[in-house]
Amino acid sequence: MVSLGVLAWGLLPLGFKLPASLESNPGHSPRILDRRGVVLDDAPRADFFRHQPVSLEEIPPALLDATLVAEDKRFFTHDGMDYLATARATRDLLRNRRIVSGASTITQQLVKISSDPVERTILTKIRESLVARHLEYRWSKQEILTAYFNRLDYGNHRQGCREAARFYFGKPLGDLSLAECALLAGLPQSPSLHNPVHNAQSALQRRNWILDRLAEERDYDPRQIAAARQEPLNLHRVSPGEIAPHVTSSLRGRHQSIRTTLEADLQGRVTGIVQEELARLKKSNGHHAAVVVIDNSSGEILSLVGSGDFHDPRGGQIDGTRSPRSAGSTLKPFTYLLAFERRGLSPGSIIADIPTPYRTEEGLDLPVNYDHKHYGPVTIRYALANSLNVSAMRTLNDIGGPAPLHDFLLRAGLRTLDKPAHEYGLGLTIGNAEVRLLELTNAYATLARLGTFKPTTLTFDAGRAPGHGATVRIATPQASYLIADILSDNSARAPAFGSRSSLRLPFKAAVKTGTSSDFRDNWCVGFTGDLTVGVWVGNFDNKPLRGVSGVSGAGPIFKRTMLALHEKRDPRWLARPAGITGIMIDSRTGHRHLSPPLPGQPFATSELSLTRLLPDPVHEDDYDRDGRALIDQRYRQWFASPDNHRRDDLALSPERPLDLSPRIISPMATASYLLDPELPSGGRRLELLSNLPGGAHWSSPTLKIDGNSAYLVPGRHEITLTDSETGRAVSQDIVVESL
Repeated sequence: MVSLGVLAWGLLPLGFKLPASLESNPGHSPRILDRRGVVLDDAPRADFFRHQPVSLEEIPPALLDATLVAEDKRFFTHDGMDYLATARATRDLLRNRRIVSGASTITQQLVKISSDPVERTILTKIRESLVARHLEYRWSKQEILTAYFNRLDYGNHRQGCREAARFYFGKPLGDLSLAECALLAGLPQSPSLHNPVHNAQSALQRRNWILDRLAEERDYDPRQIAAARQEPLNLHRVSPGEIAPHVTSSLRGRHQSIRTTLEADLQGRVTGIVQEELARLKKSNGHHAAVVVIDNSSGEILSLVGSGDFHDPRGGQIDGTRSPRSAGSTLKPFTYLLAFERRGLSPGSIIADIPTPYRTEEGLDLPVNYDHKHYGPVTIRYALANSLNVSAMRTLNDIGGPAPLHDFLLRAGLRTLDKPAHEYGLGLTIGNAEVRLLELTNAYATLARLGTFKPTTLTFDAGRAPGHGATVRIATPQASYLIADILSDNSARAPAFGSRSSLRLPFKAAVKTGTSSDFRDNWCVGFTGDLTVGVWVGNFDNKPLRGVSGVSGAGPIFKRTMLALHEKRDPRWLARPAGITGIMIDSRTGHRHLSPPLPGQPFATSELSLTRLLPDPVHEDDYDRDGRALIDQRYRQWFASPDNHRRDDLALSPERPLDLSPRIISPMATASYLLDPELPSGGRRLELLSNLPGGAHWSSPTLKIDGNSAYLVPGRHEITLTDSETGRAVSQDIVVESL
């Protein structure tokens, strides 16, 4: 009979099925990681718990010992039931007529937490004991412990010891101290009661009790135990998404773990720079900033800071890298790039920075430079480096108006330019359009790639190797390099920005600033051969900063970020492509010296040029008898103005230029005009403007023209401009309608 009883007792557990949930591991919560696996954020599972799996080998011996002495000190000697503990618990129950001590083994607890919730009765306990014995038949002790540590509830919706260590102490399991191991071991018994976040005293009492048990049951050194008892409760709770909150909040909805291209260390460094600089800018009413760092070769985003303070109630959760803002002067480089490609110009080519009116849909527009001055004949290098508005608009007009620039910017990834080109007009080059920092920064990275566009990447998708993506050549290497060279020339921009501005770096780097009207938007974007950095500073409520430009607002953030990027990385500049030649020019005329000029000649300047389109040679006809460079009649008004401080260097030529083709400035091509009775003269008088310094004759078969004025009537009309000296003529059609 005894043998049959023993046999029945041994076989009885096999009649109880193991919980189905033990057949698979607990679902891990999705994590957002940096490129090297550092956790940026972890999203909860559908049950609101966060969990990351752990192997038994990863669990510190101190945590294993502390858990065993707290929950099941005879775990390695019983078969799923601790008969001594059961007998003790039964005795205590009979004596006190209530449960005063438990007897559940770790195996029984594993069965309980892996089963569906049921009413706690004596039959439930018996069933769990038999299932626990069944589990001991099937699994090794090591397998049971691994499953147990992965399923324990450590409070605050943290499942498993790995996630608990990260949440409470901000460290991996292997770095836990003895005291921290004891504290974690005490949580599963009653996670709410011993919650160290809200009940620190209870958690410490439980921890110290476990430490005493370690001394008694596992012969831990009393001095080690005493030191652990004195260790303060140093919680270092991890707040989800604090490293890159704008990135992680945008990726959480994917419900799967994601590896991003970000570098966690760099992200933290750039965030710190932004916060420090914003503290400086608060006195100037600057509250938000955004930064993007792109790896040029791959298009991968290494850092993305959306606002500087995600918790700022004034809109900190807005991602400034993706918010459309007024572009300021940041689009000017692309205008000159097109001039290099379409007209064969070079950095030393001369532009007339003189008062130039343009007809727009709103009326006549007379653009001005930032200082309301005009600079006369200037090289493209000077005009771009010093961000002259008038020169940029004249150049855009000369290459065909806003349409070529609009088309190029769309191909460069600026998707905010959703209006037709003519609605932006020539103002597109000086910032009347809105752009996103992320897209703008990648457009500059296209320059760094010598004209190759590559989409940006924020995540490593499954099956896609890093750095792979569709690439399109949208500009020539030569034109891109020339623009980069101008933007890296600190001496060229010194007249406007000073020689020791925040744009100056100890290594070669291209950089361009931008400031929108009323100081609402600050920009600073630039690159080395390997990295491109874009910075925006402003306010999401659109309030202006007080007197802060791109160089003083966004510039310091750009400089500090560039320096941080190259602390452990050697800066590299772009390799000069074939087809570019170094020359010497006269900076007043843009003409090329065929032989080395005399030493000390003040206007002899080293320059770069497209090899296939070298400038005309210097000729004696370029100068008057005093050595002053001759400029044509286009400069007549400027030459006589207070803006002209170059009378010792320049002289006005009495002859008109031989190649001056007549061009109609107003009216604009295919323009439409409305006759408004509320305007003076009903809006019928239209001023006619041309590029001719004199000898302009206007005519129309259907309109009355008096000198330089046309008197409008409804209908379609042709207006002709004739050069009185050469007889060359051009015509333009307009449409006139009545309101």
